[in-house]
Amino acid sequence: MTSYSTGVLVLGALLVGGALLSGLANRSFLSLTALFVVAGFVLGEAGFKVLQFAPDSGFVEGLATTALIVILFRDGLEVEFEMLQRAWRPPLAKLVIGMPVTAAIVAVAAHALTSLSWTESFLLGALLSPTDPVLSNAVVTNPRVPRAIRHSLNLESGLNDGLALPPVLALTAALDPTQGSFNTLTFVLQDIGLGLAFGIVLGLVASLLLPRPGGLGETIPAHQKSLYGLGVAFAVYGVTVLPPHGNGFIAVYVAAIVLGIRRADLRAAFEHRSADIVEILKLGVFAVFGSLLTFHALFIDGAASVAIVVITLLVARPVAVWLSLVGTGFGAAAKWFMAWFGPKGIATMTFSLLVLSREISAGTEIFDLSALVVLTSIIAHGLTDTPGVNWLARRSPEGPEPAGIRDAA
Repeated sequence: MTSYSTGVLVLGALLVGGALLSGLANRSFLSLTALFVVAGFVLGEAGFKVLQFAPDSGFVEGLATTALIVILFRDGLEVEFEMLQRAWRPPLAKLVIGMPVTAAIVAVAAHALTSLSWTESFLLGALLSPTDPVLSNAVVTNPRVPRAIRHSLNLESGLNDGLALPPVLALTAALDPTQGSFNTLTFVLQDIGLGLAFGIVLGLVASLLLPRPGGLGETIPAHQKSLYGLGVAFAVYGVTVLPPHGNGFIAVYVAAIVLGIRRADLRAAFEHRSADIVEILKLGVFAVFGSLLTFHALFIDGAASVAIVVITLLVARPVAVWLSLVGTGFGAAAKWFMAWFGPKGIATMTFSLLVLSREISAGTEIFDLSALVVLTSIIAHGLTDTPGVNWLARRSPEGPEPAGIRDAA
């Protein structure tokens, strides 16, 4: 394992290098996220072995979980109440229809192209069904992207991580010979239901505990309000995952929505002060992720590995989005934009590490296939976020909302 001093030295050097290259990245197709993954790859197991982490270590999982909590909380705060009331159907359709369709297409491809069984193939499909809120951030926060599209992508990426967890755990339990019986229905009701309930209740409590502007509220500096929000995020996750074990990711995202709607002052304070910590966590996670990869592991199934990447990003996601957005009124440009920007990242990586830690015969193969998709997605979506926004802006200027959005109230 890499020592703390070595890890800090590498992270510091990467942050310095990233800052110096940021101007170039903003004017080109470069992406700091992609550069950090490549740097981690070069410094990790595949290269100079400066960074060495065990894939199933608590450090890797904890780092990924921490980043996901902060990103989900930030994204939840940015959900607009007006859009939540009027534009809930498109993201709901992508969750209810799009995720299962994506998982099914990936599963069929994996079963046809590799030696994975149907259960193992559907586990891979479940791992690759959620989109990533970290990689989506450059899109969902860009004002040049129409509000309806930003709102749809934000809600989808914020909720699908938690919704993907129940099938991942159910299929993992079915494949793990050391596990006992697993009641899928009970788990889903408990996991998702408690996640929603804890999110709503704790978000409401947090909004009431913070004094309102005026009186005592005027004495609380903006940076302390930002820290209050960050504390709420971690507290909500910690409380929710305690027995009886709700879904902490869903709880954090829902609590942030409640808090952002009720406390615009806290939302504004967090928005202006969270960029640095989000960037550090994001880049740190992807540098560590890059260090875990090797050429041999990435292409464990040869051409079949590449085919699964292509099918996941260029077939499964577009088919799922177009099917789920039928009748919503979105134009072709908007659908193609949302079809492409369904990146795979931290959630897939975190869940794959969970699979790797279990006694599953095909666990390593499933992890390696997921890792190749995530790596490709990080590079491809990181390189195309700015060009993609420019492409959409030229074809879909902000104007009248799609019919499906107007009628969603």
